[in-house]
Amino acid sequence: MTEDATLGGYFRVHTRPPAFEGADGKAYSAAIYLGSEPDIDGRHGAALLFVRWSDEGERPVGHLETEFLAFGATREEAEAMLGDLTLHQVKEHLDRLIAEQKPVAEW
Repeated sequence: MTEDATLGGYFRVHTRPPAFEGADGKAYSAAIYLGSEPDIDGRHGAALLFVRWSDEGERPVGHLETEFLAFGATREEAEAMLGDLTLHQVKEHLDRLIAEQKPVAEW
C-alpha cells in the first residue's frame, strides 16, 4: 500500500483533501470532522465530511456527513482512527450516503 492510500496519509503527502467522484457523478472532497465535546462517556467522536462541488468545480454547493465512525480518549486519537481508513473505504462511505439521500421534489 502506498503512503497516500489512507485518508491521513493522503493529507500528509498531498497537503490537501482527497477528491472523489460520487455515485451521483458529482465531485466531492473528503475531510475529518471532530465533535466539539466528548460524549457522556468522555469519548471524542470523529466523522467524515464530504463537500460537494459545483459542476464547474469553483464553489461548494452542499455536503454530506457520516455519523461518528470512531471514538477516542482524545480528539487526536479519534482523528487518527479515521485517518487510517483507506481511500476505498472513504469512497464506500460517500457512496452509501449518496444512496441514502431522500429524493428532493423539484418545484
